[in-house]
Amino acid sequence: MTTTPPRTRSRKAAVVAKPEARIEKARTFPPPNRDPHPKRGRMGWVKVIEELDPVTQHQDIVRITAGYEFPWDYQRSLEFALFRTYCVPSISELLARTGEFEKRPQKRYDDTALLMAELVEHGYDAERGRESLRNINRMHGKYSIDNDDMLYVLSTFVYDPLDWIDRYGWRRLHPKERLASFYFYRQVGIRMGIKDIPESFQEFHRFKLEYEREKFTYSDDNHAIGTYTLRLFQSWYPKVLNKGIEKVVFALIDDRMASAFGFPKSSPQLTEFVEGALRARSAFVRRLPKRRVSLSAGNATNRTYPGYPLGYRPSDLGVEH
Repeated sequence: MTTTPPRTRSRKAAVVAKPEARIEKARTFPPPNRDPHPKRGRMGWVKVIEELDPVTQHQDIVRITAGYEFPWDYQRSLEFALFRTYCVPSISELLARTGEFEKRPQKRYDDTALLMAELVEHGYDAERGRESLRNINRMHGKYSIDNDDMLYVLSTFVYDPLDWIDRYGWRRLHPKERLASFYFYRQVGIRMGIKDIPESFQEFHRFKLEYEREKFTYSDDNHAIGTYTLRLFQSWYPKVLNKGIEKVVFALIDDRMASAFGFPKSSPQLTEFVEGALRARSAFVRRLPKRRVSLSAGNATNRTYPGYPLGYRPSDLGVEH
């Protein structure tokens, strides 16, 4: 995600790092339990999480959080996490140059969402997880990508869902869920060839905040990619709602993002209304019975691969036809 031109396709991510960058070997951890059972009560999944180790059993915890407890919130938060990365000129410039957002925004969105969901649902070292990572690395390997840009995108997958759920989720996250998110995506990043991934939750969070303070600035490419993404969000609803969807999106991005995109800042009243609606939804969800079927990779709302995952493999995603 930098300004250098595309190069020949490689099966390994071409991440450009500093010469002294630390190369870390991936560790092996237990795969997620494919058939976990909650304990009694609405907080039954939290009781399960309390018995798990966020360092060694992070794949179990992330699957419970994303698939059972907060599937809708997790999906929305990752949409805005990716949106957030387009505030960085070096990232948006590459995306603009590839033409993917202009020509196939829905496909690119579905490819990213489904590949990451595969990692959560099956585990990064399972057959489908390894296949997903090979596909991710193949797509990234077509370009020369700055290591810090890759590191920043990875950080949004760790922290943006946590921030969203803390603000709008039906319950607060357990501390183990927060740590598990860090350890899970850290291992994913290592397998993607990203260098110098911080070793602690706090250190990685500091990197994210400092990177945004330094890198978030307006560019025409930011505006173009942000506009394409906004139009993608609008395309999911009837055209009569386009203006309303635009206002909702503007209400959910912070002032720094608005400035980097060149978007108007939302009024405090509208932001308060939209956030109130999200919290009202969570109050309703809080009264529902706990979910017993994971939706992390089985909630087929994508528009590019009908019926996914039935009839599809992760290797089918991102393939240019």
